Amino acid sequence: MTISRRRFLQLSAAAGGALAFGDLTARALGLPGWSRSAHAAEPIKVGIIDPLSSPYKTSSIHDVHGATVALEMYNKRGGVLGRQVSIVEADDASNVQTAIKVANKLFKEDRVDFLMGTFNGDVALAVSEVAKQENKLFMATCPHIMELTGSRCNSHTFVFMPNARMMSEAVAPHLVKAYGNRWYMITADTEDGKSAQQAMTDALKANGGEVVGGTTTSFGATDFTAALTEAKAAKPGAVILNLYGWDLVNALKGYAKLEIAKEKIGVGGMIGGEQIGRPLGYANNAGVWGLIWDPKINTESSKRFIQGVIDKYNHTPTSRCYLGYAAMMQILEAVRRAGTTDTAAVIKALEGHEFDGLKEGRSYFRAWDHQHVQDVLVGQAYGKELGLGHYQILATVPGDAVAGGREQNACRL
Repeated sequence: MTISRRRFLQLSAAAGGALAFGDLTARALGLPGWSRSAHAAEPIKVGIIDPLSSPYKTSSIHDVHGATVALEMYNKRGGVLGRQVSIVEADDASNVQTAIKVANKLFKEDRVDFLMGTFNGDVALAVSEVAKQENKLFMATCPHIMELTGSRCNSHTFVFMPNARMMSEAVAPHLVKAYGNRWYMITADTEDGKSAQQAMTDALKANGGEVVGGTTTSFGATDFTAALTEAKAAKPGAVILNLYGWDLVNALKGYAKLEIAKEKIGVGGMIGGEQIGRPLGYANNAGVWGLIWDPKINTESSKRFIQGVIDKYNHTPTSRCYLGYAAMMQILEAVRRAGTTDTAAVIKALEGHEFDGLKEGRSYFRAWDHQHVQDVLVGQAYGKELGLGHYQILATVPGDAVAGGREQNACRL
């Protein structure tokens, strides 16, 4: 049964709603014996580094929101190992040198026990190296580039986001079904854009298609008229937007303004979601997209998560909230299982661990590359409210079906 946003808001107003959320979650985690009072001990510190002031800022703050909801749920129950948990935030501004500087500060001055976050692929790779040097766990919540769990994987980094192969292989067949297999690609001049372009090209070729043209746009572009006009002239079946954040929002506004859909040219790409749909608005939303998570997922743990975000921030969560929340949960649960914050012990507690990823299918960290294998959703954007959110769910693709195997992966931990 799909639960409306109004119903969730009604639930959030109910007496004892916040306590009920905590109680239900504790039982779901199998933690009925949690103490209600934390011991007077040094808090466990989790650093969150995200591009809070870059073109990806449209969703980065939601990563922090989700992590905060998870953290507060634990703290209300006495923390972890009798210690409260705190967050230390930092802005990497989508810049590698800035990221290295703030990561070092988080480890050496703020003395964080663990690090999570980032979005840009090149930033994530740099932070991953710093974390390994400092012998600290890094949970990369949002980057999708293949290198993180491929050629540049390392023992201290886990990746919570579905990678580019998983996203593209899930969404490509649905794009072909909707719009045909002749695509034009508009790609951001970033490591993330290039990763998406390569993954979508590979997935298109696997579906018997061809790329009929493409153009690259600068990171942070606001006017996509020239790129979209060029795409329209190529007469593809679909324009594939290898963009994200405000780049993607602005490109979709341009697609609507130029009325490209009237030329029977569709639009879509590897990653969409509520974090794009909301700033874009229903009238401008269109296309077929890969989705990380969606508020219409009908599992009990997903409903509890939604309720927790409503209680705290008075809005239904985005997939970036999901990534922050679920990643924080797994860090803290690994600490609980390990019985310590020791890095090596927590890494061992995560490797190969299967957990409730708030989705219908399996969620687990592969021991040999530290990739979170999970369901990938495919959604079609609608120009009006559709229950909870902007997308009709077309498919839920099991992670094992699209994650690939060792023979396709260069990772050697």
